[in-house]
Amino acid sequence: MDEGARAAPEKVRVALGARAYDIFVGPQLIARAADYLGDVLKRPRVAIITDETVAKLHLPALEASLDAAGIRHAHLALAPGEQTKCFAELERVSSFLLDQGIERSDMVIALGGGVIGDLTGFAASILRRGVDFVQIPTTLLSQVDSSVGGKTGINTPHGKNLIGAFHQPRLVLADISALETLSEREFLAGYAEVVKYGLINDRDFFGWLETNLEALKNGAPDARTHAIVKSCQAKADVVAEDEKEGGVRALLNLGHTFGHALEAATRYDSRRLVHGEAVAVGMVMAFEFSAMLELCPGQDAQRVKAHLKRAGLPVSLEDIPGDLPDAEAMIGLMGQDKKVVDGRLTFILARGIGESFIARDVETGDLKRFLSAYEAA
Repeated sequence: MDEGARAAPEKVRVALGARAYDIFVGPQLIARAADYLGDVLKRPRVAIITDETVAKLHLPALEASLDAAGIRHAHLALAPGEQTKCFAELERVSSFLLDQGIERSDMVIALGGGVIGDLTGFAASILRRGVDFVQIPTTLLSQVDSSVGGKTGINTPHGKNLIGAFHQPRLVLADISALETLSEREFLAGYAEVVKYGLINDRDFFGWLETNLEALKNGAPDARTHAIVKSCQAKADVVAEDEKEGGVRALLNLGHTFGHALEAATRYDSRRLVHGEAVAVGMVMAFEFSAMLELCPGQDAQRVKAHLKRAGLPVSLEDIPGDLPDAEAMIGLMGQDKKVVDGRLTFILARGIGESFIARDVETGDLKRFLSAYEAA
C-alpha cells in the first residue's frame, strides 16, 4: 500500500447532538470502508445501493473491504442519471431493501453521486419508519454538497426534490481517489458547488480557488483535499446551526432557485444540463440580478462569471443546448421551488463576493424584467 493510501484522512464533524456524525476526506477510503463502518454498524450486514456506472468502477473495492471484515452484503445497481430520482425507482429500492430483510438495526450504504445519495437516503428514511444509512459519495458534487446535511428526496414533474425528508447519515466517506474516474464535465459540475461556498461568505476562499483552479482540475491531492474539507466544514457549520433550513441554511441554495428552474425546464435531461452546471448558471444569474438591483458591484458579478467560464462551466442561458421557456414560464417553474413562502419566492442574492443574503421581498416585476433581458440578449 502506498503512502497516500496509508495517510490518515481529514475529518469534519457535523455537530448535531445525538445525531452527530463524521465526514472523512482522503484517498482510498472505499477500499478501507470497513475500517470506518465498525463504529456505526449494529450487526455485520449492509445493503448497498449504487448505479451501474459506479458499480463497475468502485463496487469491487467496497465489497472486498466488507468481505475482509466479515460484513455480509447485497447490492442493487440502478441506471445512472437524474431521471432515476423518481417514484418508480424509490419503489424499486424500497422493495429491494425489504426483500433483503433489512431491519431497523441494519445499515444501507449509498455508493455513488448525488442521485444515488438522495434516493437511497430517502428510501432509508421511510423504510420501517427510518433505518440508518452511510454516504460514500463518488463525485465531487456529492462529496461537497448532497452527501452532507441530511437532505434526501426525489424529483417530480412539478420540480426538483419536492418529495423528500431530512434524514442524516451516520457517516460520510469522501474518497478523493474516486474523483480520478470522473469525466471533466462531472468534475466541473461539482466544482460549481465548491465555488458556491466562497461566494456565500468566504471571499478569501474564492480567491484561493481562483489561484488554484488548475491544480484542482489537474488532480493535485492536497488541493482537492483542502477544497473538499473547506466546503464540508462550511456546510457542516451551517447545518449544525440550522438543520432544517428555517434560517441561514437557505444560504446554501445560492444559485439554486434559478438552477432548479433550469433543470425542470430541460426535463432533467443530463445531455443538456446537469445539476452543477445549472447551479453555475444560477449563481451567475443571482449575481447579475443582484447587480441589476444595485445591491452588488457589477465587477463582482463579472468576476464570478469570468472564473466559472475559465473553469469550463456554462455561465449563461445561451450555453444550455436547446430551447428554454420564456420569462413567464420560468417564473412559473420557480414558483414550484421548495423555498416559496406564502406564494413569494425566496432568492439568495449578494452584496458582493462572500456577502450573500436571503431575500424574501423580490418583486416579480423586477424578476420578469431581468429574465426578459436574458431572452432579448
